[in-house]
Amino acid sequence: MNGSVEAIKSEKKLLLRHFLDDNLSRFETLFACNPDSIFTMDLEGHIVQVNPAFESLTEFSAEESLRLKLQFLFPIEDMNKIFHHFHKASFGEFQNFDCRIQNKAGKLIDLNVTQIPISVDNQIVGVSAIAKDITHLKRKKEEARKVEVMHHILTDNVLDIIISTNLSGEILYVSPSSEHILGYSSEELYRKNIFSFIHTDDTVRAFQDRKSVLNEHINGRGSYRIAKKNGEYIWVEILCKPVIDPDTHLVLEIVSVIRDITEQINTKELLLNSEKLSVAGQLAAGIAHEVRNPLTAIKGFLQLMENQLDNKTYFTIIQSEIDRIELILSELLVLAKPQDLKFEVENIITLMENVKTLINTQAIMNGVQIETIYDSDSFSIRCDRNQLKQVFINILKNSIDAMPKGGVITVGMKQHSEGKVKIIFKDTGCGMPQHILKRIGEPFFTTKESGTGLGIMISKQIVENHHGNVHFWSDKKGTMVELILPEES
Repeated sequence: MNGSVEAIKSEKKLLLRHFLDDNLSRFETLFACNPDSIFTMDLEGHIVQVNPAFESLTEFSAEESLRLKLQFLFPIEDMNKIFHHFHKASFGEFQNFDCRIQNKAGKLIDLNVTQIPISVDNQIVGVSAIAKDITHLKRKKEEARKVEVMHHILTDNVLDIIISTNLSGEILYVSPSSEHILGYSSEELYRKNIFSFIHTDDTVRAFQDRKSVLNEHINGRGSYRIAKKNGEYIWVEILCKPVIDPDTHLVLEIVSVIRDITEQINTKELLLNSEKLSVAGQLAAGIAHEVRNPLTAIKGFLQLMENQLDNKTYFTIIQSEIDRIELILSELLVLAKPQDLKFEVENIITLMENVKTLINTQAIMNGVQIETIYDSDSFSIRCDRNQLKQVFINILKNSIDAMPKGGVITVGMKQHSEGKVKIIFKDTGCGMPQHILKRIGEPFFTTKESGTGLGIMISKQIVENHHGNVHFWSDKKGTMVELILPEES
C-alpha cells in the first residue's frame, strides 16, 4: 500500500517537473522579471522552483530554497492558516490570504499570497504561489487604525462638539458631547441641517460666514445662538475648517468645533454692568457734591432772610423742599458709597400712605387713581423709612408714566408667609415685552426718553439691603411689581 502511494507521489512530482521544464521558456521573462515573489511547491510542500524576487525577499539563494519545505518559511503561529489554504489549493481551489513569511535573518515580512493549483492530465500535481510584500501597506493601515482610534478617543471624550457637514449643511457626523451640551444624541442630529438650530437673528450672519469659508477656502470663526433640545438657546463659538480635495481643490465638507461660551458671555455682561455701576457711582457722587455746595449757601441766606421778615409761611415751605433735596442727594450717594442704614420699626402702611399723599397730586394730573387694599391695619417691619419711601416713590412714578392716558394703580399689602409681608403694585398700563422685562434693573437701561435707568436699580439695591426680594411681571394688561420684606414680630 505504501509503495503504491509513494509511486503516485513520485509520478506527480515527475509530471510537475516536466510541466515546469516545458513552460519555463514560454514564461521565462514574466517569471524572472516579476517584482512579486513566485515559488512553486509539490503536493508535499517541497519548494521546487523560485524566481529572483523570491530570493531577494527571503534572502535564501535558489539552491538553498530548493531544500526548504513550506513549514520552514512561516512562523509557527501562522502554520494552521498556511496548511489550511495549501490543502484547499492542492484540491484545486484558488486561494488568496494574508500571512507572514520569515526570511533567512529571522525577520518577519507581511505578505498577500495567491495560491494557484497546477493541473496536468486532469490531476493536481503542485501549487504555484505569488507573494506580494504588503509590509508597508500593513504599516500604513496600522497607522491609520491608530489615528482612527485616537480620533474616536478624542471626539468621544472632548467637551466641545466636533461636527462634520456636507456642502448643504447636513450633519454627517457629530461627537457624543452633543448630548451633554445640546441634549441631542448623535443619532438625533444625523442628517439634520445645522442652520435649523441657529437662532433666526443669527442665521444670515452664520450663512455669510459659512459662504466665506467655502468660497475663500479659509478657516472661519463666529459666535451664534444655538437651540437646545429643551428649546433654550445658548451662545456658542463655532470654529470651521474646510476639507479640500488635493486633486480638484474643491471643498468636500466642513468640519467644525462648537464650544459653549454662554458662561463667558454672562461673565462679560456682569463685568459690563459692574463697570456701569462704577461709572454711575462716580457720576452720582460728583452730582451730589456739586449740588450740595450751592444748596448750602442758599440754605444759609434763607435763614438770614427769615429773621428779617414777619411772614414765615413761604420760608417753611422752602425749607421743607430744601430738606427734601438734601435727602434725595443723600440717597443718590448710595450709588457711590453705601451708607449705614438707620433701621427702626415702622408701620409700613403709614409709610405707604405718606408716599401716596406726596405723589397723589401728580397722579391726579395724569388721570391716574391710586387705590389701596390692606389685609390688616398694621404691618410692622424694621427698615430705613426714608429709603423705603424712595422705593415706593420710584415704583409709583413708573406706574404713572406707563399710563399716559390715565388708569388705576392698585397697591396691596398682605401676609406672604410666616414672618414676611407682601406689597403689590399693579397698574393698568400697556405693559412690557419679555425681552425688555428681563433687563429691568440694569444700570442705564430705560425705555423713557429722559430716563437714566437708575431708579429701579437703586430700588432693588435698597430692598436687598432690607433682606427682601423684588419681582416683576408684565403683559398687555399692565405691569405688577411685588416686594417681599421680612416682618417684625
